[in-house]
Amino acid sequence: MKRPSLDPTCRAIAMACLLSGITAATDALAADPASDNAALIRKLESQNEALTKSAAEMQQQLLEMKRQLLEMKQQSSAVVEQQRAQVQQVQQAVAEQRQIKNEVAAATQTATQAAQQATVQAARAEPWNKFSLWGYGEVYYARPTHKAEQTKMDLARAVFGIGYQFDDKTRFNSEYEVEHAVSSADDPGEFEVEQFYIDRKINDSIGARAGLFLIPVGLLNENHEPTSFYGVQRNFVETLIIPSTWREGGLSFYGTTDSGFDWNVGLTTGMDLSKWDFAPESALYTSALELINNDVAPFQATHQELALASAQHLSQYVSLNYRGVPGLTLGGTYFTGDAVPARPGIGSQRASLWETHARYQPGKWDLSALYARGTISDAGATNALFPGTANPMPSKFDGWFVQAAYTLWQGGSYRLAPFARYERYDMGAKYEGIAPGFPSTPTGQLSNAMSPTTFDYFPVPRDNVVTLGTNFYLNPNVVLKVDFQKFRTNTDFTRVDLGLGLQF
Repeated sequence: MKRPSLDPTCRAIAMACLLSGITAATDALAADPASDNAALIRKLESQNEALTKSAAEMQQQLLEMKRQLLEMKQQSSAVVEQQRAQVQQVQQAVAEQRQIKNEVAAATQTATQAAQQATVQAARAEPWNKFSLWGYGEVYYARPTHKAEQTKMDLARAVFGIGYQFDDKTRFNSEYEVEHAVSSADDPGEFEVEQFYIDRKINDSIGARAGLFLIPVGLLNENHEPTSFYGVQRNFVETLIIPSTWREGGLSFYGTTDSGFDWNVGLTTGMDLSKWDFAPESALYTSALELINNDVAPFQATHQELALASAQHLSQYVSLNYRGVPGLTLGGTYFTGDAVPARPGIGSQRASLWETHARYQPGKWDLSALYARGTISDAGATNALFPGTANPMPSKFDGWFVQAAYTLWQGGSYRLAPFARYERYDMGAKYEGIAPGFPSTPTGQLSNAMSPTTFDYFPVPRDNVVTLGTNFYLNPNVVLKVDFQKFRTNTDFTRVDLGLGLQF
């Protein structure tokens, strides 16, 4: 019978048990010498087998314990590796956090530097961002049909505006105009400040202006850019009766209402009647172009434009418009005030003007009409000082027009808008103080101041004018114009006009 081999520990235990059994057997033989040897041997063998079995079981238990110890060792090694990996992860995370922190610090520094640089640049650029520039201008070609020798081409005006926004409520606006291209003592042009004022918003519906500003009168005076009106030149009523572009110095308040009304009231400089020329040496104008340009109408000749303006007596005005219906404007203005007397010692004189206007723009149509009347009090006392004058001061002057325009064609930025206008102006609707036997307008010939050998007839200060023409817009800011104007009374003024206008 083959016995299983035992490891040293098991063998030691088995030997101890065997010795114990031998000792017990010896003791038994000594106590009982007569015992049978065969029985003893069997007993010993039986005990040896039991011991061998017990040793095998113990070896099995020890192997199980050894396996468990090995598993525990492996688990311990896995834990150690896991802990080592966790330590490496923590170290890597710390390194990454350190790197992120450094990157954040670098980015923060870069952002701070960029913000500081942007702040510096914004501070440098901020004043320029508050500036605004604009302008407009127009060129005329005028050819009288009866006097071709009077054909003229003129850069009528070049106007440039500068504005500055101080804050959300306060703004400065100004416009500077050069007329007739060249301004000098030897040339017909002039340079003038057309507007120069501060505009302050009091609230969402009320504002105020102070300085040199446009009087809110008629349809054209505040909207006089060449792209805003029909015809090469401005209509005669809003040039001779209303002296567009009419500006005065003073203070005004304006506002709007939820019901569609807007209003404007002001206290401004007024007229200086002492500027009226009672003794012209020649006809004040001999063509329609000179009629517009030579400041011959009552308010044209006497408004002050804030040029060392007399302010002993101020004028007042009130203007009201209704725009509550889309495309419709209805309104009017009244301006009045004591003027500088035409001559000392004749007492006070009041200069007044009122007008009413309407404009309706349904669809492609643009329909408008206006009536204006001006008066000068005590003009008769002044005219009496100049009996037989060729240019008496009128006590009343007026005019009106009706106009219709239609957008005949439009494609992209192009637009073609023909129009027709009929108007009447009368710069001397009433005279007072004319000496008996003298007409209000000279009927004989007068020498021409530019050519003494040439004689002109003094034009009649009133006429009816028919204008037919068209505006062709290259875009909303550039327009080409052509028109024909027929004068009923001063027939030599009949002319053909071409024009170019722009604004930006």
